[in-house]
Amino acid sequence: MELIEFGLPLAFGLFVGVLACLAAGRRIGRRRLAAGLTEAGGGFVAVEGAIFGLMGLMIAFTFSGASSRFDDRRHLVTEEANDIGTAWLRIELTPTEAQPKLRGLFRRYVDSRIRTYKIWPDDPKEAMAELGRTNRLQQEIWTAAVAACRDPAAAPGGCILLMPALNAMIDITTTRLMATRLHPPQVVFAMLIALTLAGALLAGHAMAANPAWSWTHTLAMALVMAVTVYVIIDIEYPRQGLIRVDDFDQLMVDVRQSMGEEPAP
Repeated sequence: MELIEFGLPLAFGLFVGVLACLAAGRRIGRRRLAAGLTEAGGGFVAVEGAIFGLMGLMIAFTFSGASSRFDDRRHLVTEEANDIGTAWLRIELTPTEAQPKLRGLFRRYVDSRIRTYKIWPDDPKEAMAELGRTNRLQQEIWTAAVAACRDPAAAPGGCILLMPALNAMIDITTTRLMATRLHPPQVVFAMLIALTLAGALLAGHAMAANPAWSWTHTLAMALVMAVTVYVIIDIEYPRQGLIRVDDFDQLMVDVRQSMGEEPAP
């Protein structure tokens, strides 16, 4: 089960948790002030600075990593579209009688690739089943290409160009699958949430010096932290949240349209 499925409830829970920690921290601080422990509080500045610094580092680390992986996934969609387009063009290097079969397999292959990532957010199990169909089509394409290259009528040197293009087209599917599954360990997000709540507790403690309770600052901190964590999680799962890479799938659709329709028998 993916973390993004709990994204909104987690963000809401963090919002409430930050409010609660701010209130608890302020209550602890007010009790210390009432007990005359104002001097003791000054010795904890270094601790507060360390926790807030670590919290900022964790936010920067997780956001930077999520953003980098988001860009990598968009790049891989473009790379696969280019690999398929290159291999499609190099079918011209095979004997004329072998080309209709290869082109038909290519059309079905691209249809399968488009369908895999179209249904992934709604039904990952069905997407994996479709990926199995993709793998079978890859094998059929490779077998047909090898047979075409062994044909005496094959253009000299044509296979030297075609087979590496097919290999790149096949390899990119594994790369994209691994990129889809690549996420930081969930303990990283747990640590980020824990540091956020600890920071809220310390911030509330520091607010105890002011007799008036500031709802503006309280709500602002809770909202900013909840939204920040949600955005990080959302970017980390770009096919299931609000921030998506679906627009780049149009590149695959364009490649498929350039292949035309299957000729009537």
